[in-house]
Amino acid sequence: MLKRCLATVAFMCFSFSLVKAQTNSPVKSVSSVTPISKSDSLALYTEEMTYVNPVLPGDHPDPTLLKVGDDFYHCGSSFHFNPYLPIYHSKDLVHWKIIGRVLPPAHSSMVTDRPSGGVWQGAITYFYGSYWIYFSSGGQWFSKASSPYGPWSAPVEVKTNAVTGPLGYDNSIFVDDDGKPYMVIKNGQKVNRLQALGRDGQLTGSVINLDWINANLQYSWAEGPVMCKRNGYYYYFPAGDVSGGQYVLRASALTADSTKWERLGNFFKPSPDPRNAFRSPNHIAAPVQLSDGTWWTIGQSYQKTDSDDWSGMGRQTSLYQVIWEGDRPWGMPPVSTPVTKPDLPQGGIGWRSMYSDRFDGKTELDPSWHFLDKTSGASYSLSARKGWVCLNPGNGKTHLVQKETDHFYTVTTKVDLDATDTSNKAGIYLTNGNQKVFVAFYTGYKNGRKIILQHDSSTFSIANKAGRELWLKLERNEHELTASYSRNGNDWIKVGAVNCIKLDRAQPGFNSWVGTSVGVFAQGKSADFDFFICKDGRAALPAIGYNNYYGVETVTTANGKMVTNNSENGGWMMYSGVDLGTEAMPSRNMEIEFSADENTSLEVFLDSLDSEKPLAVITVPSTQGKLIKQSIDIGKSCGQHDVFIRFFRRSSRAVYIRSISFPVK
Repeated sequence: MLKRCLATVAFMCFSFSLVKAQTNSPVKSVSSVTPISKSDSLALYTEEMTYVNPVLPGDHPDPTLLKVGDDFYHCGSSFHFNPYLPIYHSKDLVHWKIIGRVLPPAHSSMVTDRPSGGVWQGAITYFYGSYWIYFSSGGQWFSKASSPYGPWSAPVEVKTNAVTGPLGYDNSIFVDDDGKPYMVIKNGQKVNRLQALGRDGQLTGSVINLDWINANLQYSWAEGPVMCKRNGYYYYFPAGDVSGGQYVLRASALTADSTKWERLGNFFKPSPDPRNAFRSPNHIAAPVQLSDGTWWTIGQSYQKTDSDDWSGMGRQTSLYQVIWEGDRPWGMPPVSTPVTKPDLPQGGIGWRSMYSDRFDGKTELDPSWHFLDKTSGASYSLSARKGWVCLNPGNGKTHLVQKETDHFYTVTTKVDLDATDTSNKAGIYLTNGNQKVFVAFYTGYKNGRKIILQHDSSTFSIANKAGRELWLKLERNEHELTASYSRNGNDWIKVGAVNCIKLDRAQPGFNSWVGTSVGVFAQGKSADFDFFICKDGRAALPAIGYNNYYGVETVTTANGKMVTNNSENGGWMMYSGVDLGTEAMPSRNMEIEFSADENTSLEVFLDSLDSEKPLAVITVPSTQGKLIKQSIDIGKSCGQHDVFIRFFRRSSRAVYIRSISFPVK
């Protein structure tokens, strides 16, 4: 997913803007079960030893997790987003990328094509030498592959009988120590059962009836049950419902006898963080054990605080360590502060973020993209115009979108539409749920060519002075969206701004189970798009938009909200997936907006703090509280990167950063 051209980056020293890079000690391997020593606690401020949830930001409901060797794979419910069932890969459980999709529209005749319908569950597993995905869509189905990258077989329906009963949805697969797989069956509120699977993927053997688990609705829906095994005990984890609740039961044998099972109560420890935005996580994946003995799981939750609601983004997935008190598992409490990460290598995978696409040399779409209906999945072309994606809506509307992952970003696109009628529209689109709440920023026609921003009851419209080809830019600053257009990609004219809290907050019907997507659309007439840039580095990125951090805080100053380090040990912050341009038009400068109370320095890294040398070391002069901008040469940098800024030790709150950008000139 990440494009790089850093081989040509020059590490140069300038007398005022750059100083000699300091030598850092080697990165230390830290086990999550080992107490952090004094030297390690200092390293937390300079090395990337922690993460901040969610690790899968944006819409990632009903997560399942598979460990095979040193690799991890995730899948979950895709609902009506298609191609269905995206597969994610990770080496460290923190950084994830999409590697493919299981079910294309050509193999989805049994899928209901509407919001809240589609494909549920997406239980990824490995047994009998193959990878399997079990999912629900008007029944249980599976696809099979020799590699998680695919290709995946056409779906096969799982057969049932009167004894097994209806197979329901949100089932999972448990593989015992002897390699024997079982389907963990869930139907409605009261049906909880187990049954073995044969080498053909079909149910076999007798049913282990666990209907007593939720006979009195002790766990609300007791949905999304998963299982693991440790020290001879079987652990059964039912969730409550989408609003929260995660529970655990234990037995020494796989038996239907309720007297052999022990109800252990809540799985998660209560959160000590009053500002935690991901409350009541649930629907966890089956916990997995790492080589260092630690156990981990992932689980979903909506993002919401008492004063701010981001439920519209969907159920976001976070990573939690599982600790054991004897043979009793506990999920570490959910917090919105840094957590020590697993002792695993990153594997060159960036932080999960929206994906920039220039459609150059493509024969098929990147798996980050999805469609909002089957018709749209067949209404595009990458070959009709070289280097462009062409959307062909006919008389209707078609979309090409991906999951929104951030509260701060700028998306830009170049669109070609010959608008001659009020039905002709093409541009940037955000929506979720049943698509009744949306934001559309587009070129169209209304008594002449117009540029229009539309959300709810707000509509802004100005004359299109650029013609049929033009650039559109939409900047998100939390709930505020600002729209601009350009005839050349450099000089921008503001069209309007809207508050999109109605899109971002909880909506009726749990948003029809899916979160916000952002991308492009065409309506009433074919339109071509030259590129779609996410987190455009040419635009100012607010400093408060960091995705990971340690030792820094957001403060309100006379110059607005800014970020500073709050410890004399230093600190760092990371911005995911910032687009620095192409090899033909790379970024050569970084612009930083700050104020400083004393002379200090900052270091800039791309992709990892583990680099031997920073991309740049910035000498920060005292500005006596005055806000200034400073430009720093960064050589030649292009592609999407995670950008790290590290504060020097020995001083806290010496410098306050308001924004960063990477102008392409």
